[in-house]
Amino acid sequence: MLTSKTFVKKTKRGRIIKIVREHYLRDDITCGSESCQICDPFDFGQPLVAEPENKSRLCLTPHYIIPDTNVVLHQMDVMEDSSVQNVVILQTVLDEVRHRSSPGYKRLKSMLANPSKHFFTFCNEFNKNTYVERQKGESSNDRNDRAIREATSWYQDHLRSEGQSDLIIDVVLLTNDADNRRKAIQQGLKAFTVHEYVKSLENCGHLVDLLSQSQMSVHSQDRLMFPEHLPLSEIQRGIKAGRYFQGSFMASRENYLEANVSVHNKDEMVFIQGHMNQNRAVHSDVVAIEMLPEEEWSCPSSMVLEESSEKIVEDSMETEDEAIKRKKIPKELRQPTGRIVGIIKRNWRQYCGILRPSAVKEGTRHIVVPAEKKIPKIRIETRQAADLITQRIVVAIDNWPRNSRYPQGHFVRKLGNIGDKDTENEVLLLEHDVPHSNFSEAVLACLPKLPWIITDEDYKRRRDLRHIDICSVDPPGCTDIDDALHCRELENGNLEIGVHIADVSHFIRPGTAIDKEAAERGTTVYLTDRRIDMVPELLSSNLCSLRSNVERFAFSILWEMTHDADVVGTSFTKSVIKSKAAFTYAEAQMKIDDTAQNDSLTRSLRHLNRLAKILKQRRVDAGALTLASPEIRFHIDSETHEPIDVQAKQIMETNSMVEEFMLLANVASAKKTLEEFPDCACLRRHPAPPPSNFEPVIKAALSKGFNIDVSKGKALADSLQSAVVPSDPYFNTMLRIMTTRCMMQAVYFCSGMIPETEYFHYGLAAGIYTHFTSPIRRFSDIIVHRLLAVCIGADASYPSLTEKHKTQVVCNNLNYRHKMAQYAGRASVNLHTHIFFKNRTTNEEGYVLFVRQNALQVLIPKYGLEGTLYLSDGKTKSKPRFTYNEEANTQTCGSVTFHVFDQVIIELSIDQSNVQHLKLCLKLVKPEIPGFSVPAHSSEDSEPPKKKQKKGQTKK
Repeated sequence: MLTSKTFVKKTKRGRIIKIVREHYLRDDITCGSESCQICDPFDFGQPLVAEPENKSRLCLTPHYIIPDTNVVLHQMDVMEDSSVQNVVILQTVLDEVRHRSSPGYKRLKSMLANPSKHFFTFCNEFNKNTYVERQKGESSNDRNDRAIREATSWYQDHLRSEGQSDLIIDVVLLTNDADNRRKAIQQGLKAFTVHEYVKSLENCGHLVDLLSQSQMSVHSQDRLMFPEHLPLSEIQRGIKAGRYFQGSFMASRENYLEANVSVHNKDEMVFIQGHMNQNRAVHSDVVAIEMLPEEEWSCPSSMVLEESSEKIVEDSMETEDEAIKRKKIPKELRQPTGRIVGIIKRNWRQYCGILRPSAVKEGTRHIVVPAEKKIPKIRIETRQAADLITQRIVVAIDNWPRNSRYPQGHFVRKLGNIGDKDTENEVLLLEHDVPHSNFSEAVLACLPKLPWIITDEDYKRRRDLRHIDICSVDPPGCTDIDDALHCRELENGNLEIGVHIADVSHFIRPGTAIDKEAAERGTTVYLTDRRIDMVPELLSSNLCSLRSNVERFAFSILWEMTHDADVVGTSFTKSVIKSKAAFTYAEAQMKIDDTAQNDSLTRSLRHLNRLAKILKQRRVDAGALTLASPEIRFHIDSETHEPIDVQAKQIMETNSMVEEFMLLANVASAKKTLEEFPDCACLRRHPAPPPSNFEPVIKAALSKGFNIDVSKGKALADSLQSAVVPSDPYFNTMLRIMTTRCMMQAVYFCSGMIPETEYFHYGLAAGIYTHFTSPIRRFSDIIVHRLLAVCIGADASYPSLTEKHKTQVVCNNLNYRHKMAQYAGRASVNLHTHIFFKNRTTNEEGYVLFVRQNALQVLIPKYGLEGTLYLSDGKTKSKPRFTYNEEANTQTCGSVTFHVFDQVIIELSIDQSNVQHLKLCLKLVKPEIPGFSVPAHSSEDSEPPKKKQKKGQTKK
């Protein structure tokens, strides 16, 4: 059947055109119920069961559920619960969810695909009995509400019509829209709010906790605490007029009273200070800000706020904001400061945390303290507090009214016991948005069948390099080996250098399920005790891994070089290799250093090591930075999986050897792909930091008599090289660690999206750069492999590969995933540090890295750890008082003055007073300050004093 609508439209040029819209309707669309005797059988989707068991006091008969769009969007956690079944998702609702929330649509599609849920999609927009046209003067929202009521009415009549079974099946419409519900009841339909319906179900306790409170009245004080947000229309006018600015809200981890807004299309950051000025913004929200008058501008506090002081802040929001207003900031220290006038887009997600129970006995309103310090506390209602108090839980934010100190949300699920290592690992993965679920059946179906063999056709298409002495050099325990090397002498006296990279793109074809999954994951995430693979293990640790003595597909770059490391020629080829050995860095170093060995592999390694030193010196001469970061390696017990030892990672010449040739391969790949694809090459750039970023380094170096020139990368590299204190060999390392923290984030980008002048990689002093050498663990490298394969005629192109906007979207996700993977890795190190030191107390040598108003940031070289040594909170009179000199950047107590880079002896232990955030506790041992320093004791693990054995008592 066909329905059409004709209307006329006047164009901008004055022409009158006639538009005809046709809409095809059918009369054979099934209702999806197994009990239906009228509709034709179907073989798609999940049927609604013949006898649904939704036991509700409001509807005593068996029934199906039809939710409206807002119920689906706002009550997704309820909808996902396994007890909620036999739900009809109308096409109207599905389309609205798709347009309004991409994450919500993805979750809804997952529910529709789950056979145990019995969720059925009914195409009401194409059924002749349920389709409704929009009436004159009717809003789109009202038309959709009417379409939902019409479909509900049809279902009710259809399931009770002649020819159906004797079993009466009802239909229940769930809507929190009062007008929609009133009209539905007038039509004779059973319609309830989702809250009414859920509370009417048997054994509904856990479902009630899952209910979002976003559409419910707020239970809080009547007094308004925050300014009202401006409506979006006024915000848009203000942005257009230049009164307001749009940006991303970034809360501080060190001080919950402070935040910055990264203003869109501007390099500058706007400082936000105080609860009122933050105005209910949550980290990562897109906000509208208004600049404050310049005399009210402020600057970040040098205070490090201890968590124990948080209670003081909660009880005095207004007093605190008034104190900020009264504080006068010298003009030279002021930063552009603003206040938030509205929220443009909420970017709320689910948050992990712990429950802080209500002080009211048997109360149901509780506070959840999120694991991420940037997120405010969340108020929830639950009847499971006694059970949840020992658990890590997941909650969602529903709203944040003006008269509530905290955002309001609801409980989602339990993760496990607080302190359990598996639970804490799950928390850090969730908090850093790391996709870590098992690979789907669709992804696994893309994998090659075993046994996998290389065919004669494969050999014909690839260059056979199996006869060459190739080897890999990696960290110990590495199973995802994606790079290997070789060096051999040529007849003309030159050298042939080969970098061989796993040919992952051979197995991951564009547009497949495994390709989409790898693109979404973006990168492999390395935790201390596990690895979250970007691709299934069959590829990452087997078929793509360049293991020794097995034939593998590779993408090879071959250089002809002189003995002085001058490149004579470069070629790219798909190849078959057979690695002769898989060395660790230490094993390769021993082989190079052992003068008794002179086999072909050893000679190859020695050539590579010598050439790498030349290449590195050239990079350094060009201005490449050699920075540092404290890295540690845990030794994990094979049975308990607990850390039994921790030490700083040792860097050898072989680390640098591999790095140099990977850099060379990446630069060569970047040049080749940009030459062939000037508008759609996937590259990586590192922006130069603004000079203001270097102020802490410049100030710290001056305290030791060194001038750091940051005008150019080369000048900075030379300054760092010359800043050496012979009596303190660790000084230069600390200076480089501080410099690392001044750097901008390196990012992937599509060449056609920014000017060529911005391609530069500041840290490497490279005009062009990309990632080619780790396709097992980085999706960016797979894109580069595909581009290179097209360049050399080894593979065909496809549309999205050469569309710069699509490439940039992929790059944006890769940048986000890469950043989150880094943060997750650091969080894993922190977790294992806490586990390692949990029952230990030890004295170690440390260095002052930063001097704060009330603390010293101390670096412990042995463990690569950094911690905070709190000096004073300004309130404790019993402890010695420290005097902070902001100009000289020092802390003084009596005759002792602390400067940046000063050496100290620190007692390390774990502060277990806060189960949410266990933290490394630092206490000063030396220099000794009476009343502040702790008594020095052995660096061995402390043991409890032995009890005296009473006379006559036998030992057990």
